[in-house]
Amino acid sequence: MKRLLLVVLVVALAIIAYGFSRWTVWGREARFMAGGALVDAGYGLQDPIEAYDFDHRSELTPERVWQEVLEQNQRAAAMRGRFPRTPHHPLVALVVCMDSRIDTNELVGDTRHYYYVIRTAGSVMSEREQEMLELAVRNGVKLVVLTTHSDCAAEKTAANPEARGEFPALAAAVDEREVRVEEFLRRPRIASALAEGRLMVKRATIETRTDRLLGE
Repeated sequence: MKRLLLVVLVVALAIIAYGFSRWTVWGREARFMAGGALVDAGYGLQDPIEAYDFDHRSELTPERVWQEVLEQNQRAAAMRGRFPRTPHHPLVALVVCMDSRIDTNELVGDTRHYYYVIRTAGSVMSEREQEMLELAVRNGVKLVVLTTHSDCAAEKTAANPEARGEFPALAAAVDEREVRVEEFLRRPRIASALAEGRLMVKRATIETRTDRLLGE
């Protein structure tokens, strides 16, 4: 009940902000913040409803898990059909670890159409990711943000001799992460864009527990 009342309050504020957004900077900012609050309130309403969560019974077959993915997609896609999104070409590319605790929508707001997001184990770029970023820059990206994060499982694996033996490729990738960054920065198109001021590459650390982005 408390969650529902919160949503009603946020909706009321959003309606008020929507009216003011046409004429004032304050109104536009309030409308933007109200939209973010509605997203969070929506998650808050959904989270306690376990019937819509993935079933975690150990006897589930992979086929049943796939069917659940399709069911989740049907629900999500139906919402997108009812509420079309404003298309924008991304100006920012994020390289983020695949850790599920990191939600890019909580990290920087709405990443739909605004960001290219590359997620890899330990935020390590292979040549494929480097080329994808280079293509993104050619298509108009002006900022590339290379992130790592606290409590990273890939980094812990690389730091543990026993774990390194179990996951040698992952450990080696983490060891080579900085080398891959330097390779990316030396790519001719990237180096040229940086030198001409058409591109900025920033390094940042994500505080996993709070989703705070700490620039370096």
